[in-house]
Amino acid sequence: MKLKNILYGLSAVALVSLSSCDDFLDKIPDTRVNLESPSQLSMLLVTSYPSANYALVCGLSSDNYEDNNSPDKDGNRYNLTAYNKGDDELFAFEDVKSATDQDSPSHVWEAYYNAIAGANAVLEKIPEFEAQGTALDGYEKLPAIKGEALLIRAYCHFILANIFCDAYRGPELSKSIQGIPYITVPETTVKPHYDRGTLAEVYDRIEADLTAGLPLINNGLYEVPKYHFNTAAANAFAARFYLFKRDYEKALKHANAAFGGEGADVSQYMSDIWQNLGNFYYISDFGLYYNGIDKARNFLLIPTYSTWWRRHLGNRYSVTRDAKRATIQGPAPSWEGYEWRASNGTGEVFSMNPSFNGACGSSGKAEYGTYFAGTCCEQFEYTDKVAGIGYTHMTRSEFNGEETLLVRAEAKLFLGDKAGAIADLDVWEKARRNVENGGPVDRYVDLSEPLIRDFYNRMKTYDSDADEGTDGYGIAKEIHLDEVCPSERYTVTDDIEPILQCIQHCRRIETIHTGMRFFDIKRFGIEFTRKIGMGRTETLTMMDARKAIQIPTEVMSAGLVANPRPAPGDADTAIEVYEIANK
Repeated sequence: MKLKNILYGLSAVALVSLSSCDDFLDKIPDTRVNLESPSQLSMLLVTSYPSANYALVCGLSSDNYEDNNSPDKDGNRYNLTAYNKGDDELFAFEDVKSATDQDSPSHVWEAYYNAIAGANAVLEKIPEFEAQGTALDGYEKLPAIKGEALLIRAYCHFILANIFCDAYRGPELSKSIQGIPYITVPETTVKPHYDRGTLAEVYDRIEADLTAGLPLINNGLYEVPKYHFNTAAANAFAARFYLFKRDYEKALKHANAAFGGEGADVSQYMSDIWQNLGNFYYISDFGLYYNGIDKARNFLLIPTYSTWWRRHLGNRYSVTRDAKRATIQGPAPSWEGYEWRASNGTGEVFSMNPSFNGACGSSGKAEYGTYFAGTCCEQFEYTDKVAGIGYTHMTRSEFNGEETLLVRAEAKLFLGDKAGAIADLDVWEKARRNVENGGPVDRYVDLSEPLIRDFYNRMKTYDSDADEGTDGYGIAKEIHLDEVCPSERYTVTDDIEPILQCIQHCRRIETIHTGMRFFDIKRFGIEFTRKIGMGRTETLTMMDARKAIQIPTEVMSAGLVANPRPAPGDADTAIEVYEIANK
């Protein structure tokens, strides 16, 4: 099947100017569906979840990818091409001007704003139905429908803000950071004007929608709750939102609620994929199992159109070298010394980190990098099997037990419960022990504070140079959370820093196929340097303006203010550049 035969499903562009002949523009078209019942509102919400996958946009912008065309430590390099020019631009931290197709910033932007438009259409109609009173068929469903629409709107703006804005810096400092348009009503005019406002305003509105919508959620409304903002998913979203705000008490509260309450057995929300390898015959079986609607771990599943998986097949950018060693094929505190298997392609001995909860393989030769199967496997929908064309789908487990447990561990750590944080990390790690399928059970040791402290202190080789024979691979990077989002109540002390390193390492492994590592890079102020080609290097600094992905060019053409870009060589001036641009 050739890639050129694949059809890409794109929806209408949101927040982009419309153009047509003069007589058409003499009157405003209104082609919205005439919603006549609560059941129709509920049906519209089914299609109001974003259809785009932000994994590639954020993944290429993170330290999870490296350039196969640049020399490695032994001087080896290759001559591979990128999937498209847009991937080159993302990897180089440049504005994307060459791609508007699937998995591009343009695709993400329009899909998420289209989802917001669907939620707003529902919210606009609800007061009219409420006014009809209890005589209306389905009147009792209206609160839950409203709650779901508010959660969709809050979630979509949250993702857009974390992609296209600088990191949240607290309620005051974020007033100086450019936001994204927060849309609360359907578009009814041609070429409407939007202001981006500030990031502080965006977060306030997200919180308002989140707190208003969450109590209204009713799982009984849904035939398949895992495809909707059910109560577990809504609380998991709230937990992540408050973690990013550094409101750890609320993050802990909502994480507990996602698991069914404080004291619940969280182990039942971990994946058991390692214990079921015997049930898989095809690679796609991994994905179908991992993202199953019957799995307790999955709180919210979002089907997307995406070519993310195939972009790792022999292309220029991939999870290789230090990026691979820091994640899926590298050491971890509980099993650091185990060497599991040798690579036939390179002869090197490596260990598949059991904390990576899925299968992976090598593209072409092992040194070209790693592609993933299972947790992010593509499902292809044929529209014409003879012609070999159709749609590429990937299901995102957007909120799940594992990531929520790591949110809870971080919240506990800052609230002074180190033992509780480590206990959560231990649950997360033990769920991944491949004991029943030849895993290294005799090499495992239980997580403990001394073990964590020793391991991550030794991994602090930030430049990846060997230190007494130990290469840290970038596993432990300096954390600048206090500088990015200062707090009067919470600080990263020397006492908790190694445990926080462990949490960010686990999060990096858990979310490697989702793009969320980029969000953690921004909020932790993580810096990293990457090689591009033969002689170019780029360093993403703590407050680098390029950590805010540039908004799509067609949106800028429609009049929306672009993200500021600093002068060459002066990347660490995001706030100052924004303030100057808006004086």
